[in-house]
Amino acid sequence: MYVHGDNLYQKENHPSKYNDSTSRAYLSEIRVAYDKWRKDNEDLKGPLLDTNVEDTSAIIDSRVKLLNEYKDFLDQQHYAEKFDSRSNLHSSVLEEFMYYLFRDLVFGISENALIGKSHSFKDIFFRAPSFKDMVDTPHVLVERKDHDFAIGASVYTTMCCKGNKVCETFDWDIPAIAIECKTYLDKTMLQDVSTAAEQIKYKNPNAVYIVVSEWLKLTDAVNLKKYKIDQIYILRKQKNTDREFRYREDYVKNPIYSDVVLHCFNYVKEFLTEDWEGGITHGLNNGFLI
Repeated sequence: MYVHGDNLYQKENHPSKYNDSTSRAYLSEIRVAYDKWRKDNEDLKGPLLDTNVEDTSAIIDSRVKLLNEYKDFLDQQHYAEKFDSRSNLHSSVLEEFMYYLFRDLVFGISENALIGKSHSFKDIFFRAPSFKDMVDTPHVLVERKDHDFAIGASVYTTMCCKGNKVCETFDWDIPAIAIECKTYLDKTMLQDVSTAAEQIKYKNPNAVYIVVSEWLKLTDAVNLKKYKIDQIYILRKQKNTDREFRYREDYVKNPIYSDVVLHCFNYVKEFLTEDWEGGITHGLNNGFLI
């Protein structure tokens, strides 16, 4: 849930890295700002399942204002250079923001729902070392896929061979919505997330796959229709600029826009609250199948 906070904690307590005086000072400063950002988001309630349109917009405006303030602080050049992209300190902010954005909506539908970073079910196969072993025990292997943020269900399952009391048990995360969070989106990333979306939809046809990115690094020559992603949000409505140019005095960095976040929230809310009825029988009754 608190992905960014966990990342910060790991850096504060790393046994060998980030022990120099500059890193310790920076982490201390970031900790103060993070704790305030987290508390402000925890204190702010909603949007809820039954929150009206006007209040939903106002609450999201407040959450985005808090996000912009914290991002502006964290994205300062000295922090960005000390903790580069490999550390995931900066990129994990969006993942945690998704939790604050959807938490009250999701728990208003079910307190048992999965929400947050997820090791989701991808595929299952069986690989017994011999026929005798296959008859006795399923020998199930489950392939999982990490997702930055997911809303779905955690499924507990047990598999046994007939007549055998030795069983294998598994916990599976099944996302209804998977959200990939990016600092910027380029063509290679687009292809990767499209493949991930396709894999999810093979096993859960109802699933929705969304990309949320701050900046965009694509040209008009890219045909978005061929990718398996349901929606792409570019929060700053801005093309990507290499990090070193973002600190030039003449660079104008757009804020994260609340209307984009609002559209994302409404899109997810509509999906989570609509009827998913489908299948061959349902389609046959209507006369059209898809």
